[in-house]
Amino acid sequence: MSEKPYSESCARNKDPILAILRAVFTRPARILEIGSGSGQHAVHFGAALPHLTWQTSDLPACHAGINAWLDEAALPNVLAPLVLDVNDAWPAGPYDGVFTANTLHILAWDAGQKLIAGAGRLLSSGGRLLIYGPFNYRGTFTADSNARFDEWLKDRNPASGIRDFEAVRQCAESRGLRLEADHAMPANNRLLVFSK
Repeated sequence: MSEKPYSESCARNKDPILAILRAVFTRPARILEIGSGSGQHAVHFGAALPHLTWQTSDLPACHAGINAWLDEAALPNVLAPLVLDVNDAWPAGPYDGVFTANTLHILAWDAGQKLIAGAGRLLSSGGRLLIYGPFNYRGTFTADSNARFDEWLKDRNPASGIRDFEAVRQCAESRGLRLEADHAMPANNRLLVFSK
């Protein structure tokens, strides 16, 4: 078995995110997670929400780590990762929900718009897109820590950076997704919920 990767931020935010997922997805549903990363979120949410079928996905380099978490947990409702590159081919839908955490500020904005558009295409009518991460409002950082984080991101990759909430909302609305909720989360993050 591969050694399991570990993300401290996943460990910190998993329960606040779970509370929102539990409120949004009350009935059996198929959920696609875009950018499953370490695999920690998938296992935590899948164990707590057995009525959801949780489809993991990420770039191939992340699959061994995701599978290490999935193999240990052995949850029947959490599925092995699909290859998903937002700039390339997408899986077949429909899904009742799409969840993504800490992706929009890593991706170039062009790729972030493709993520939102792709999610819009995959969602069934009434489906929800949930986006977790830091956002700016009216072009302003919500905390000094976010400003420092944005600087760190741009030092690594000038195309990355914290996105403006208004731009994300406009992109989603242009794809038929309506903002349903904007939840404050720990460490100056937000969880945006859009419905199709």
